[in-house]
Amino acid sequence: KKKIKFKIAADGSSASGKTTGGKLIAKKLKMSFLSSGALYRFCALKIIENNKKYNNKFIYKIVKSITLKKLENKKLYNPEVARLSSIIAKKPFVRNALKNFQKDFIKKSSLVVVEGRDIGSKIMPDADLKLFFTCSVKKKAQRRLLEFKSLNQKISFKQVEKALILRDKEDTKRRISPLIKAKNAVLVDTTKLTIKQMEAKLINLVKNSIKKKYGNL
Repeated sequence: KKKIKFKIAADGSSASGKTTGGKLIAKKLKMSFLSSGALYRFCALKIIENNKKYNNKFIYKIVKSITLKKLENKKLYNPEVARLSSIIAKKPFVRNALKNFQKDFIKKSSLVVVEGRDIGSKIMPDADLKLFFTCSVKKKAQRRLLEFKSLNQKISFKQVEKALILRDKEDTKRRISPLIKAKNAVLVDTTKLTIKQMEAKLINLVKNSIKKKYGNL
């Protein structure tokens, strides 16, 4: 069996299905998975625990302490953490520290899926396959609301929808590493897809892309 190397960038806006999609691919094809969103959320959580004070040195210390296990913390998904993570994502020194973490992670993995907003455009421009996830705002808000409910967060559909619209606007308009579809990315619209359909579509895309690179394995 050939030793294959394959890198996948999964970008998209909040609640577009990129994390779910990335995890499905990684699990099914035994690839390493990294959520860059979780990295920003982890930093935001640590900043909140530090009374909202942070500087370059503090961020580098947090980044040094990150493990994949810590990125599974349920607290990363509360609204306050989400709000702060979009604010710190605009700071160049935060992006730089996390960019280094992501690049190191990618270097160490021969089969890898990284999910985020600037993976295909900035972090991993040489990815073998770039996916760009989109979804209608209404559907995104429904998904996010279910996530919040499972975490016992009291929040209304309207509030969730408003926060998502604002976040998308911030992400696409920000000066550093805005959310954009990389030139050669494949568009994946998840609005009408069930998880099963999404998995089938993505696995098919990845397998065809690996075949293109390596022929029949």
